[in-house]
Amino acid sequence: MNIQEISKRINENNHSKGFWEGNGKPIDIPQKLLLIISEVCEAMEADRIDKRSDESLNGIPDSQEDCPFFVFESFFKKNIKDTVEDELADAVIRIFDLAYEMDIDLAWHIAMKVRYNEKRPFKHGGKKY
Repeated sequence: MNIQEISKRINENNHSKGFWEGNGKPIDIPQKLLLIISEVCEAMEADRIDKRSDESLNGIPDSQEDCPFFVFESFFKKNIKDTVEDELADAVIRIFDLAYEMDIDLAWHIAMKVRYNEKRPFKHGGKKY
């Protein structure tokens, strides 16, 4: 799945779960950006207490077709929820959702930024150490 497909899936789910009930109101961009920041802060807190996900668990089935949801939910809550990885995923999910809602081609903008950064000087011309 590419970024646009993932963003669409996230956005459709968020609409179906009521997170975009605006009744025609414009997007509250500052609120959405603060929610992204809050997820990054939660990742920082998880790191502070060394709450990490076990990378060896990557083989767990990730869809309801592979295992009943209650099994996956129990696994997730025990091994992943509120970890650094989980909170970073939340931040990215919020970013992808907002970008999709705003009709931003995030993949294109990421590619442009990576290309730009590759040509910038060491530490972008700042401190040399």
